[in-house]
Amino acid sequence: MTERKLMIIKLISERGAIEVTELARELGMSAVTIRKDLDQLEQEGLLVRHHGYAVPVSSDDIRYRMTFNYEVKQKIAKMAAGLVKNGESVMIESGSTCAMLAYELAKSRKDVMIITNSAFIADFIRRCAAVRITLLGGYYDHDAQVMSGPLTRLCAQQFSVDKFFMGTDGYEVGQGFSNVDLQRAETVRAMAGSAKHNIIVADSSKFNKRGVVSLMRADEVSYVVTDFVPENCHSDLERNGVKILLT
Repeated sequence: MTERKLMIIKLISERGAIEVTELARELGMSAVTIRKDLDQLEQEGLLVRHHGYAVPVSSDDIRYRMTFNYEVKQKIAKMAAGLVKNGESVMIESGSTCAMLAYELAKSRKDVMIITNSAFIADFIRRCAAVRITLLGGYYDHDAQVMSGPLTRLCAQQFSVDKFFMGTDGYEVGQGFSNVDLQRAETVRAMAGSAKHNIIVADSSKFNKRGVVSLMRADEVSYVVTDFVPENCHSDLERNGVKILLT
């Protein structure tokens, strides 16, 4: 994605509705060029076009969360994608960074199978012919567009993969990774049980924070892919044998 498009996403996320003429003036580009950028960003689901202006997508939509720290998440997704080979089968759970990882794999890899509990991810990359998608069944959360519950856990147990990519809502020294939702955490743990390597993809805002539900101990994770890790968390992760990949 170009620097100009990243700036458009940033400005719209910060201000809400913004006129095409205002974007053109601030970015020093013609209105025609800005309209083309907005059309492309709307096709990717990152904003909504109206006559003469653009607005962010609904705050209930996962695409809305994707617009926050977009450039950071994009770099994390690209680095995480580097761990996946052509022809490999991987598991990916729900979340904005995970969705961007799935899209990166769909663009840059061939004959990859993505097994996911995220209906959003399945829809997000459905037009990419280079990947095959297996969507786990289960209880459907309309807002998060994700499957969870006993059936999802049962479905996950039918697979065996080398890598499982997941997000987290927090990491604290001595406490490990955590989540804000019990049902999602249980589903993630079941998916992790079907993988040889568990890989956390998360931006630096998640460190030194703690969710209400325990997700996974540090020694159960093989890699953390992120933009920055505070020193206390960095030492704790390395002490537990976790490989840290920084963008």
